[in-house]
Amino acid sequence: MNTLDLRPSPIAGTWYEEIPDTLAARVDEYLAAAKLPELKGKIIGVIAPHAGHKYSGPVAAHAFATLRGLSPNLVVILAPFHSFAPYPLITTSHQAYATPLGNIEVDKHVMEELQKNLDIPIAPIPNDKEHSLEIELPFLQRALKNEFKLLPIMIRAQEESVTKKLGAALARTLKKKNAVIVASTDLSHFYDQQTAHIFDHEMLQRFESFNPHSIFEAEQTGKGYACGHAAVAAALWASQKLGADKVQILNYATSGDVTKDYSSVVGYGAAVITSESKVP
Repeated sequence: MNTLDLRPSPIAGTWYEEIPDTLAARVDEYLAAAKLPELKGKIIGVIAPHAGHKYSGPVAAHAFATLRGLSPNLVVILAPFHSFAPYPLITTSHQAYATPLGNIEVDKHVMEELQKNLDIPIAPIPNDKEHSLEIELPFLQRALKNEFKLLPIMIRAQEESVTKKLGAALARTLKKKNAVIVASTDLSHFYDQQTAHIFDHEMLQRFESFNPHSIFEAEQTGKGYACGHAAVAAALWASQKLGADKVQILNYATSGDVTKDYSSVVGYGAAVITSESKVP
């Protein structure tokens, strides 16, 4: 029997529950509580926050609840890389991600295909400690009932040129595949609630405008902040080339809404990326 080389979870038991049944029940609870507007068209991807589940789980659930009923063979997760590494783009060198809900195999063949379409190296590293990608996995495992493989990409280089190339290469790679894209990002960090609302709503408007360049402009001019702004921009560039034409914000909250400490909060937003032109 072949055993997979697993990326062990550095955050199970702290950022989310370690006991499988407890984790499944908690995630299902978040998904069940998510109230969605009417969605039209084909879902190309979602944008979700990546704090500990007790903080951002209720918001993230709005993004992942849109995926219930879908059966993608492949899920692309684009996430920031919060540590230092001398590489612009990073993936895991392991064969699969381990969570308490089971293992999710990395699609090494699609990763090779993506690399052929991209002139920037995607560096495989072992035992990364990045939470922003892993935190989304239990939601995918509960929202999607089918087996799926993963294309995990962590973005350290926050340059617009890198992100645009990645988006274009992803679109070429995913063209005829049954895939969905997940962009992982939180919004502003450690402002008071009132200030956070101003910055966050500005950034969410940039997401909704479906203009990836404007996301970088907001960051560079201090009008809005998102630690995964490059991940969102890459997802939007790829989605546009795959036929998407709408980004819809589904939910927004801050850590202060959970902790009741409004003096220093982190913002969380959820959105869905759709192709309404595919509606007959």
